[in-house]
Amino acid sequence: MADDYYKTLNVERTASQDEILKSYRKLARKHHPDLNPDDKTAKERFQKVQAAYDVLKDAEKRKLYDQFGADYERVGARPGGGAPGGGPWSYRTSGGRAGPAGGSAEFNMDDLFGGSNPFAEFFSQRGGGAPGGMPGGMPGGPPRYTREESEGVDIQAELPVPFKTAIQGGKVPFQIRRQSGKNETLEVTIKPGTEDGKKIRLRGQGEFGPGGMTPGDLMLQVRIENHKWFTRKGNDLYVRVPITLGEAVFGGKVDVPTPGGTVSLRIPAGTSSGAKLRVKGHGVPSESTPGDLFAEVQIRIPAELTAEEREAIEKIEKQHPSNPRQELSW
Repeated sequence: MADDYYKTLNVERTASQDEILKSYRKLARKHHPDLNPDDKTAKERFQKVQAAYDVLKDAEKRKLYDQFGADYERVGARPGGGAPGGGPWSYRTSGGRAGPAGGSAEFNMDDLFGGSNPFAEFFSQRGGGAPGGMPGGMPGGPPRYTREESEGVDIQAELPVPFKTAIQGGKVPFQIRRQSGKNETLEVTIKPGTEDGKKIRLRGQGEFGPGGMTPGDLMLQVRIENHKWFTRKGNDLYVRVPITLGEAVFGGKVDVPTPGGTVSLRIPAGTSSGAKLRVKGHGVPSESTPGDLFAEVQIRIPAELTAEEREAIEKIEKQHPSNPRQELSW
C-alpha cells in the first residue's frame, strides 16, 4: 500500500505550504542519515519524507495527488512529458540543488535546515557549494544516485607537527569532529624528513556524501612547529650552540644533539660568536644523501663580572684594537 504523503509529513490535507515546509524541516533533520550514523533505517525514513515533500511542495503535483493519490503521475501524465515534472527520476547535483532529470522538483539543503546548512563547510571543500542532499526517490521504485552524490566528501585541515617528529618521523594525533557531533582522534604517521606544507591523504576518513555510500578522504596539510634551537633549510639543519667565553678563547669540545644522536663538536681556540661549524651527514635524514648540520656558535658572557674581570677585559680591548663592524653594510 502506497504511503499517504500527508501522514508521512504529519500534516493535515488542508495544510498550508508554510506548515508543510516546517514539518518537513523537522522530520528531515530528525531522520537524516548523516545525523543518524548508527541507525540503518534512517535513510529509508528520510527518503519517504523527501518523496512526500517533493510532491506536496509543488502546487500542480499536489493537486494531482489530491485527485488521484499514488497514481497521480500515471493518470495525470502530460502528452510527451511523462509524469508532471519529467520522466524517470535520476538525480544530479548543480548549484547546491538536486532534482529529477528534466523536471522542476528540487531538493534544497537550505529547505531542510532553514537557510543554515551545517554541512556547508564540509561540502564547500569540493569547490562547488553545498550539494543538494540525498534524493527522496518516488513511489514505485528506489532512488538512483549519480557518482557525485554517492561519493564521500573530502575534508581539508592543517596538521601541527613537532619539529623533531617532522625530522625523525613518528606518529601525531589529530582530533576531528564528525557530522554526528562525536569527536574522534586519529593517529597520523609522519615519515622522516617530512617538509612543511606536505599534504597527507587519509583515505576513507572524510565524511559521507548525500548518498551515504562511501566516505571521502581527509586531506591534511603539515604545519611544522618552530623549535627553540633548530631550524631547517632543505635537508640541512642549523642549530644555535651556546659556549662560554673560555671555550671561545681557549677552544674545547662540546656535546651537540642531532637527529642521529649526540656528537662531540670541537670548538677551535679563538672562535667568534656567529661562527658556523659543519658536521657532515647529521642533518635531515634522507633515503639518498642526508643533509648536514651547521652549528652556529653563540658566546655567552657571564651576567655579573667583578671589577677585576672588567679591568682585564678592558686591558685586552686596548691591546687588541679592532673594528668588527668594518664590513657591515646594507
